[in-house]
Amino acid sequence: MTEVRRAVAASASLWERDEEIAAITRAVDTLRADRSSPGLLLEARGEAGVGKSALLGEALGCTVWSARGGETLRPVPFNVVRQLLQPALVSMLPEEAREYLGDWYDIAGPALGIADPGERQADPQGVCDGLVAAVRRLARREWPLVLLIDDAHWADQETLRWLAALAGRLDETSVLIVLARRPGDVSGDSARHLDEATAVGRPLTPLNALTPDATAGLTRATLGAHADAAFCREVWAVTGGNPYETVELLAKVQDSEMQPVEAEAAELRALNRSARGGGLVARLEQLGVDSTRFAWAAAILGGGITVDMVARLATLDRADAARCAELLRDARILTATDPAPGQPDGGDLEFVHPLIATAVYNSIPDALRTAMHGIAAQLVTDSGLGAAAASRHLLQVYPDDDQEVVEQLREAAREHLAVGAPDAARRCLERALQEPPLPEAHARVLFELGCATLLTAPATTIGHLRTALAMPGLDGEQRVDAVFRLSQALLHNDQLEEAVRTVEAEAARNPDPSARLRLQAVQYMWEGIHAGETSSPRRSARLAELAATCTGRDNAERALLILRGFDAMTHGESAEEVVELCDRALVNGRLAPGLGWTDTEWGLELPMMLASSYAYADRLDRAEALFTEALRAYETSGWSGGHLSLAHAYVGLGHRRRGRLREAEKSLRESLRIAERVGRGLPLYWSAICNLIDTLLARGHVAEAASLADQYGFAPPYPSTIVLPDPRSVRGRLLLATGRTEEGVNELEAAEKAAAARGRHNPVVVPWATDLARALATEDPGRAARLASDARRQAERFGTDTAIGEALRCAAALETGQRAVRLAAQAVTYLEASPCQYEHAAARVEYGIASRSAAELHRGLDLAESCGADGLVARAREALAVVHAG
Repeated sequence: MTEVRRAVAASASLWERDEEIAAITRAVDTLRADRSSPGLLLEARGEAGVGKSALLGEALGCTVWSARGGETLRPVPFNVVRQLLQPALVSMLPEEAREYLGDWYDIAGPALGIADPGERQADPQGVCDGLVAAVRRLARREWPLVLLIDDAHWADQETLRWLAALAGRLDETSVLIVLARRPGDVSGDSARHLDEATAVGRPLTPLNALTPDATAGLTRATLGAHADAAFCREVWAVTGGNPYETVELLAKVQDSEMQPVEAEAAELRALNRSARGGGLVARLEQLGVDSTRFAWAAAILGGGITVDMVARLATLDRADAARCAELLRDARILTATDPAPGQPDGGDLEFVHPLIATAVYNSIPDALRTAMHGIAAQLVTDSGLGAAAASRHLLQVYPDDDQEVVEQLREAAREHLAVGAPDAARRCLERALQEPPLPEAHARVLFELGCATLLTAPATTIGHLRTALAMPGLDGEQRVDAVFRLSQALLHNDQLEEAVRTVEAEAARNPDPSARLRLQAVQYMWEGIHAGETSSPRRSARLAELAATCTGRDNAERALLILRGFDAMTHGESAEEVVELCDRALVNGRLAPGLGWTDTEWGLELPMMLASSYAYADRLDRAEALFTEALRAYETSGWSGGHLSLAHAYVGLGHRRRGRLREAEKSLRESLRIAERVGRGLPLYWSAICNLIDTLLARGHVAEAASLADQYGFAPPYPSTIVLPDPRSVRGRLLLATGRTEEGVNELEAAEKAAAARGRHNPVVVPWATDLARALATEDPGRAARLASDARRQAERFGTDTAIGEALRCAAALETGQRAVRLAAQAVTYLEASPCQYEHAAARVEYGIASRSAAELHRGLDLAESCGADGLVARAREALAVVHAG
């Protein structure tokens, strides 16, 4: 990080850059004018040496933090963002930094190198969000703030992901980002992140080579007005107008005391060759063997170059190393950075330009370069910088059956995972396999690799874990863990049936009763969330038999109790039994250790099933406590991806069941926002959009619900995992509400068939029957009556006030006269005892309409207003107007 103040005059290398400088100046002035102004990203593109770095220096007149990507440093996660932000945070006292970043300290702090990582694997999205939050807070403190990123094409992938996320929040972050990049030179995810960032920015005019006139002006400004035209033309011809090469060539002309006249112009071409490529290498060799070794060592280190570290790597004594550093500075190969706090003798060293660094690095003989990386890895380790810092060098060392290297790379992978850099962990473990590990450790390394890639590349994970399980070395709990991870990867890869078969086969062959019980529980868990069209008729019976032997003494038994409770709930069995099973799975009313929301032994599916069972069994107090606990756990742990999206979705579900429709909509929109970021089509995405549309329909916002359904593809095909409530039923209700009656009836009949195939008879979870009965009331009253009767029978079997009250509402809607009034009154009685206030409000309004009671309509109106049910409010007011008019 550097702070720059406005210079007296523009740098000499900024010739013909007036338009670009003006754009940066305008952006800075806008930023300075208003603390609440939105941020802006400016992008400068150009080939190497056309003046991108010099142009960045024009973002002056305010606090400026700068960083630069490095070609050899791209494997180092968070390298560039650390350069930008770390100095500002390190300058604070630890307590001050913790207070300043608040809840984000433990999440983003390890990635920035200012806090120790936790024991768990960090969520990459959470770390990214924490870094964005850190910039937003620092921007308020350091306003006006400019972030300069040079050579962004060489930035590490984690930084580019953060940059894309920050660019997407610039409307609420008053900061100017100015970055420079070359066309190309980046691919894969890094290119995607960089393109996402620059897509929301404003490109500066592409930087081109200088014209002959500009080159002549620059030459005379540097060497004197007496430089003749022929000499100036040769400068342009030799450099091609490249600003960097022009400045370097003119500096060498000054150093050589060459006269800028036509007679000397012939020497320019040879002089220019010494500034790059082989000429630079030759010039470096002229400085002596020690200076060459020093420069090579500096190129190997790449960053954090100190005289002491280079001396150790180049095997020079301290005095000789200091002398070499001075020679290389005089030769404009290295330069000193600003000293950091605690460095009274000066700062680190860096190469004058990335082109020089690349040329020096490539000039090192291959075998020697590899050997120096190995020595550098040891030096970094001995310096206490950790295995992750050393791993960049170990990745460059030839495989040599070295088990110490294997262990160092495994430790580095653990460190990378702890700070939210799974791709860096993957590279370390893949390299460890090349060493290779000893046979007894090979399977464990594959297992660790599979865990590292689970969230980012499930298809790759499947291959790693299958190979690991086919090898000796995974025994006991570790083997069961590997099978569970494999089944998770298969689930994430939309291979649910294969996931079920995998755990079923392992359970059959595992001789350990406790391991077998856990695997059976996992099998039932995956089967329980499968939304396929067929179900084994014996599955529920087998699960009931197995759960009947469980007392909840360990997590495998608790898992089976939860699964049995969820299965009973979805099949519409007694709600009292559902609650009793769920209660037995708790320890003192709470989730047992190992079954928590952030525990990885079982995953989030079990607590979600538990909380959902409570929610639909009318125990919303317990459900909401669990949903809120999930949200708090994921936010505290920095899990900002799919887990957090689901937590918001289920908090929204709790609000929806309670009748707090405004709060439900807010939570569900946040869930959808996060789900969009994770990726469309995933089950979590369906949970968000299905519940949001259901909530909007309850609010009476039909047009908005229809628009969202079209925008987000809320239509078949449906996901392979179960979504609560049933998407077909919700979509059928939407189609009916928008007047597409025939399509709505077809969709509800499809929901009927799917529910029958799966044995889903809970009319609250899969509410197709009541909506279909209403839709058929005129066209086919006989069938409508049968549907309503069946729904009431199933509701009474389940036994909750909500289920029975909703069935009675449907029955009342199909009747007329006093029978309709009596049924509506009964619905009110049940739903008043229910925790679901929206359904109670609807029943009150319907009862008021049937009985022409202004008092009941007013009560229903008040309830509807408190719920945020705008459509129901309008209906109640219209009915009141009719009653008063009559």
